[in-house]
Amino acid sequence: MQTAMALGDAPLPVSATSLDPYGQLIKMLLPRAQSILFYDRMGVCIWQSDGVEGPDLLALMQDAHAEEIAGGEAGTEGFSERLPGGQTAYVFVLRDESRDLIGSVGLVCRDTNNESRPFSLLQALLRPALLCLQRELASQSSIGNLQRSLSVRDRDLELLLGATQDEASTGDATDDFARLVQGCIDHLGCAVGALLIPDKNIAVCRTGDGTPPSSGAEVLTRTHRHLIGWTQLHRQTMTSNALASSGPLANVRYKVLSCPVMHGAQRVLGVLVLFKPLQGADFDLRQVRIVELLARRVAYILMNAYDPTTGLLTRPAFEKRAHAVLAAGQGNNHCVVYVDIDRLHVLNENLGMHVGDEVIVRVAEAIRRSVTPRMLASRISGDRFALLLPDANVDRAQDLAERLRDALERLAFVRDRQTVDITASFGIAAVMGGHLSLSHALASAEIACKAAKDRGRNRVEIYADGDQSIVRRYTDLTLVGTVRSALLDQRFRLEAQPIVPLNGAPPHPKYELLLRMTDEAGNSVPPDKFLSAAERYQLAPAIDRWVVRRVIETLKPLAERLQQLHACFAVNISGQSLGDADFATFMESTLRESGLPLELLSFEVTETAAVANIVRAEALLRRLRELGCPVALDDFGRGLSSLTYLKTLPVTYLKIDGSFVRDVVTDERSHAMLSAIVQLARAMGLETVAECVESDAIRQAIQDLGVSYGQGFSIGRPVPLDKVLGALDTANISPRELLTVVSK
Repeated sequence: MQTAMALGDAPLPVSATSLDPYGQLIKMLLPRAQSILFYDRMGVCIWQSDGVEGPDLLALMQDAHAEEIAGGEAGTEGFSERLPGGQTAYVFVLRDESRDLIGSVGLVCRDTNNESRPFSLLQALLRPALLCLQRELASQSSIGNLQRSLSVRDRDLELLLGATQDEASTGDATDDFARLVQGCIDHLGCAVGALLIPDKNIAVCRTGDGTPPSSGAEVLTRTHRHLIGWTQLHRQTMTSNALASSGPLANVRYKVLSCPVMHGAQRVLGVLVLFKPLQGADFDLRQVRIVELLARRVAYILMNAYDPTTGLLTRPAFEKRAHAVLAAGQGNNHCVVYVDIDRLHVLNENLGMHVGDEVIVRVAEAIRRSVTPRMLASRISGDRFALLLPDANVDRAQDLAERLRDALERLAFVRDRQTVDITASFGIAAVMGGHLSLSHALASAEIACKAAKDRGRNRVEIYADGDQSIVRRYTDLTLVGTVRSALLDQRFRLEAQPIVPLNGAPPHPKYELLLRMTDEAGNSVPPDKFLSAAERYQLAPAIDRWVVRRVIETLKPLAERLQQLHACFAVNISGQSLGDADFATFMESTLRESGLPLELLSFEVTETAAVANIVRAEALLRRLRELGCPVALDDFGRGLSSLTYLKTLPVTYLKIDGSFVRDVVTDERSHAMLSAIVQLARAMGLETVAECVESDAIRQAIQDLGVSYGQGFSIGRPVPLDKVLGALDTANISPRELLTVVSK
């Protein structure tokens, strides 16, 4: 009966039973053999025959293997040695095609007449069996090597796939990076591993079994500057498998593999670095390739999870991580802070987009300095940011927002000899329960932020259901669908309100065109409601285009008659249209192609909208003036920079804001302000129009002050444009009779 010796850590998974035929064949060829043993290339007994007695043959085989492995005589095929008791031991060495040791066979035979048989004779006798056994061991060795290679590749693939699946499932890149570094340490047999991304404030350090964290921190502290600097300079992987004799890595008793984490093919974001003990195996080419693949994975995560301009989280990454925090159920109080930079479009228009981009970067840096490691900060779009504060109530969120608001105020800087002031509006909302809690909190915080802008900007507002400005924004949200359908279904209409001369101005028919809308049920929607929704959700430019086309279409059939009467119809242009880069081109091409005498049309822009978009406003108004259209600056006096920009804008009329006109009789300051505006306009050669003339006393007061035109309910209420045009088309009607008709 044959038995198998314990194989221990033998690299060849040879079955003892599979070697039985070779043992039997040797026994048949050499009946005098008393003991037969097979050894693998590492000197481990893998098969033996029954009846092996004494340790002599075992010791001889082990000594022979030790000599072979230590570099004995190359190419030897074996030897024989006399043993006590009339026996001789024979050792036959088995090699593969490359002459590398793959195993050996040991025999003990009884001597004949006290004489041993020659080694060459037994070798020739056993050659067929030895060749068969040699092929079997070579085959088993190849299979074992393949299995080990496949096992290593499986572990490599498991490591690479694990790096991919972790990020997809959790969305927390910091935890993913920690798992990735630990996986490298465990898989490659390292003592210390680290991922360093300076721009993102990412520093992950992990250690292997038997290496205390303090040792990892120490070696990283000594080497990280050199590794990052070298990698940024050379942009390639560095491998050091020996103790450096000089330089920053001298006396670092580790083998080092440092791989760059790169954005594209140029910019180095950081390094993925591994340290092995000097007595460990070298970093080979396979391991280098694995680490380089993992470094690319890190770069991919960074590019998808972090905004390239600010280094903050992207919105998808922010929402994914925030959902993970909320799902963990840690704590009951969470808050969202919504941040919107004030008047960034004004900076872009006046100083250039590059200054606006610099402001965004500075604000992002201030946000990064303000948040703690457990907080999440994201650039969710253009000039807007969001923060999640885990385990924080509204009061704590307000404290952070106020500190951040104050920090932004101190970020002012000078560009092109102009001071760039930075402020932002903040909205805060608590995260309530439910699977849509985050999206609801973000929407609520955004509404609160918009309320902060309504109340003067550079302030912090907290979402509250009873807040009237927040209620208005909720109304806008519910009404925006009605506005969109009104555009598609042509449910807008135009009304005209007369503008009459007061101080000898020509009595030509002048009207301001006002927009009205009905809902799906045919009910009239107040202008302040649908215009608020249109502006909030960026529909104002589309509505302005509709109005311009509709006015041209309506006036064109009566163009000759209207031209005879010197009639003029004023069309309002929204602030959003002024900010639209394509609107000026649309206006010029539409007016030129209309075939309508352009003196029939005038255009009004509010002072605040013109100042906020001064560059585009000036360009558009100048084009309109060149086409022959009068231009009015509406709500004049409401803004804070009237005199600064008035000389820049090519306007022909100033429409005085109604807040001054309503109180002109009872308030001395309003009277003085209106008088100053009239004198300023007269000095600049501009006509004036007073809005909100709601009583005869107001009409007389503004006339005494020298206002050119008046407009208001005391003069004439808005009426449908078709009715006005029908009256204008009546033959032999005087301007005053016409005014009486349309004012009823």
